[in-house]
Amino acid sequence: MSKLKNYLPTVLKGSAVLGTVAAAAYFYRKDDTQKQHSILRNFPLIGRIRYMTEQIGPELRQYLFENNNEGTPFSRKEFEDVVKAGKYKERLIGFGSERDFNEAGYYIRNSMFPNLREELRIDNSQKINTKVYEVDEEGLLTRKEKREDRQIEPYFLRDEDAVIIGGDTCRNPFKLKGLVGQSAMSYGALGENAITALSRGLGLAGGTWMNTGEGGLSKYHLSGNPDIMMQIGPGLFGVRTPGGEFSWEEFKKKSEIEQVKAFEIKLAQGAKIRGGHIEGQKVTEEIAQIRLVEPGQTINSPNRFYEFKNFNELFEFVERMRDVGGKPIGIKIVVGDLDALEEMTKTMRDTGKGPDFITVDGGEGGTGATYQELADAVGLPIMSAFPLVDEMLKKYGVRNRVKLIASGKLTSPDKVAVALAMGADLVNIARGFMISVGCIMAEICHTNHCPAGVATTDSKLQEGLVIEEKQYRVANYVISLREGLFNLAAAAGIDTPTKFERKHIVHKDEWGRVSPVRDITLTPEKVEKLRNKEKVEK
Repeated sequence: MSKLKNYLPTVLKGSAVLGTVAAAAYFYRKDDTQKQHSILRNFPLIGRIRYMTEQIGPELRQYLFENNNEGTPFSRKEFEDVVKAGKYKERLIGFGSERDFNEAGYYIRNSMFPNLREELRIDNSQKINTKVYEVDEEGLLTRKEKREDRQIEPYFLRDEDAVIIGGDTCRNPFKLKGLVGQSAMSYGALGENAITALSRGLGLAGGTWMNTGEGGLSKYHLSGNPDIMMQIGPGLFGVRTPGGEFSWEEFKKKSEIEQVKAFEIKLAQGAKIRGGHIEGQKVTEEIAQIRLVEPGQTINSPNRFYEFKNFNELFEFVERMRDVGGKPIGIKIVVGDLDALEEMTKTMRDTGKGPDFITVDGGEGGTGATYQELADAVGLPIMSAFPLVDEMLKKYGVRNRVKLIASGKLTSPDKVAVALAMGADLVNIARGFMISVGCIMAEICHTNHCPAGVATTDSKLQEGLVIEEKQYRVANYVISLREGLFNLAAAAGIDTPTKFERKHIVHKDEWGRVSPVRDITLTPEKVEKLRNKEKVEK
């Protein structure tokens, strides 16, 4: 027995060596004879290391090699800003900004005499009970932190400053005491745990809204009792007949739900100028029932609605929806065709009809699934598109009839403030809220294999997303955004963020030249000059 013990290490080592050699020989032979990969064929084994490194390259770059301001679609800093706001209700930094001040960008003009805290028009009369984390000790390999109950201020707008959608047109207008809400995210694209956590967090925060996305209204959207904006896409999910036509009966049922405060007709989305897409493996029996489609079948919505093909028909449809439902009706657009944008506003003026709100989604917006060519090349980015929409509505005298919502990577208070100054009345955020419930930007939303349990309907993966934990991060994040907006308003010398205007921001180019926003944004007048110049050149 003692001799066996003496020889055992040698035997084990020999077995390990033989096993390694055998495995190497197997893979060498396999790589050398396969015909699919030229690198493996020419460099067996070594080529395999290359493919392994390529496979984990995104993770290596994200966590080890990229600096805090690198990385797309969001930098590490932008990602961490959302996480800190949600988990710790914290936006404080030390030493200095990590922004690259040599790059071109927008800056908020500070007042020489900023407003004091007591001069701000904030409604903090009711408190919100949430939970935040406190770090007791942080070392190289360990972190000691605990979750604590915390009563925080909601940073609501005062009643007189609240944004009212459909105040003059609807039987049931939508009143909002916060300027930031959740952009469209469908149940099916996101799992029930993520949707439920978002619903409960937004309901806890109050003063905000939850857009259902075009996938229909589910019980998970309603679970936290938030204000709901129900989106209707070309697939008509949740408001369709068995034959795929618009169902006025189903629409009326949805409009009678108290939590549903408004409806949004999705004409386009920044990341996909097409109908929605969801893989068949995500279409469960429950999702199929909500959407009124067949389970297990991949869904590709049409590019546009069959119900209307021009602005006159669209606005007639909007008018009937408003009459039947009694609630505000909006449209979601992407700006690219400037002639069509002008035609839309002229039609609003000439007919006296139109939506109660317009959501403008920038080309940099996100999605659960789209094609690369659509995400990269179609539609103007939000800061180029939004002033044009605002100015076009003013040109034709209809701006006072409609509220504007901006959407497209506006995840921090400063970006939200710039969008408000550009003319937005409200701001939509999607991926910021995804990060607040655990998204790690794996960028595999379309595969149903989201490792964080966010963009998946896989029950096993969803076990990692604890609703009771994440709901507080959602509430903390949106309240933190509202608090940040009041901080920026004070710095700009105004008493409420609803008063942000273009005069409050400037643009600095890469050479250090500073320009008022009016000098660099595209306006209807500039568009007309470009048209006249093209005519002369022709």
